[in-house]
Amino acid sequence: MKSVEQIEQFFTRRNQPYSNLQEYYAFYVGDDHPDLPSPFIRRNYYKITLILEGEIGITYADRSITVKDKAIIFSNPMIPYSWERRSDKLRYYFCLFTDSFVYNLAASPVFNVRGDHVLPPDETIAEKLTFIFQMMIKEQEGDYQQKNEVIRNYIQLLYHEAMKITPPTTWQPQNSAHRITTLFLELLAKQCAITTVHEQVQLKTAAAFATQLSIHVNYLNRAVKTVTGKTTTQVIADHLLKEAQTLLRVTSWSIGEIAYCLGFGHPSNFTVFFRKMSGQSPHDFRGTHQ
Repeated sequence: MKSVEQIEQFFTRRNQPYSNLQEYYAFYVGDDHPDLPSPFIRRNYYKITLILEGEIGITYADRSITVKDKAIIFSNPMIPYSWERRSDKLRYYFCLFTDSFVYNLAASPVFNVRGDHVLPPDETIAEKLTFIFQMMIKEQEGDYQQKNEVIRNYIQLLYHEAMKITPPTTWQPQNSAHRITTLFLELLAKQCAITTVHEQVQLKTAAAFATQLSIHVNYLNRAVKTVTGKTTTQVIADHLLKEAQTLLRVTSWSIGEIAYCLGFGHPSNFTVFFRKMSGQSPHDFRGTHQ
């Protein structure tokens, strides 16, 4: 499998200079975005992108999204994706940073595995977001000793401006059910982020997750059902399917190797699961997505 893309590999792919002395990077791109699509892969960094003009396509494991003109996009290390330029004119800002620079982002509505990752700002919010990016780039080029802290604040401002255009149900005060479900989804996403054939999903049942979270399984099931509308078993199956689709698309691993990584005792059991969830066999899915 292609390795998880590091920040330095991002710059190499784009033929841009890279300095490992920074923990964040902010840029404006005007018509010099590469024509070749970015690879479908996980990254080890967070990315916030503000599209100002043009059209792109974003492909996730289970869907593709066309983005035209104004949009702010939040990408996280747990969700593989690819980008494709679809217009001659393309202008945007973006920033990259790791979770060691800004902490506890995975639980935020715009970054978590269930969050709204592509949001359409109106003109007023787009102007605010543009100004924040401009200030971030200016600060990045300065020599103020506390500029890292200033840039963290700008990233928080981007987050809060985006929260203003997310559906209210995603940012209402969290109760215990939301907190438990968030912890469950984070744990599920982290174990469903396989990069080598030697890794294997360890938690596959509601009871196993409940034990890991030190709560009763009935409490977990009620919380997940309340927040997601699905049973815990359904949510786990959905994530296993997405990870299976990702591995089938971006690796040359055999069906048996993928079955092992996802915790299936035999390849035939994996094939039955995949066909039931997607309507295709793993072999047919790989044939139509490579």
